[in-house]
Amino acid sequence: MATDARSDDTVMKILDVLDKEAILVDLKAKDKIGILNELVAPTARITGIDPNDMVRVLMERERLGSTGIGDGIGIPHGKLKNLERLVLGFGLSRKGVDFESIDGRPTHLFFLLITPEHATDLHLKLLARISRMLKKDSLKEMLMKAGSAEEVIAVIGGEDDDF
Repeated sequence: MATDARSDDTVMKILDVLDKEAILVDLKAKDKIGILNELVAPTARITGIDPNDMVRVLMERERLGSTGIGDGIGIPHGKLKNLERLVLGFGLSRKGVDFESIDGRPTHLFFLLITPEHATDLHLKLLARISRMLKKDSLKEMLMKAGSAEEVIAVIGGEDDDF
């Protein structure tokens, strides 16, 4: 479950920070801003941070370039000044949405990462870990079929040690 930021020499696993309450397996939104609002809702409740502040930070990052990395994957991320610990969420859009992905294809799998403003190393390490894990087609297929937060946790847990 979610924990405080760790020292740089500690290997952080995705399941160390992915909160079960922030796993959404049936996103309904049909556009980027809708997806971000949906993904942010549980993390805002968990952290007590205003969801509008989270969405604003994410959209500022999106203006620099889409976090839709292609192959059906989006990793919206940003840093927030008042955040005490990083938050990680997961969302699945079964129909897929236009997330302005680099390959122009619909995005289905989303990992939302928001870190404290001062946690740049942690932010980059977790982004890299998520990206490496999502290169496995079998993992993406299993995540696409997940019907519950528990199934998402089981799928990620089966792969998290390998990275």
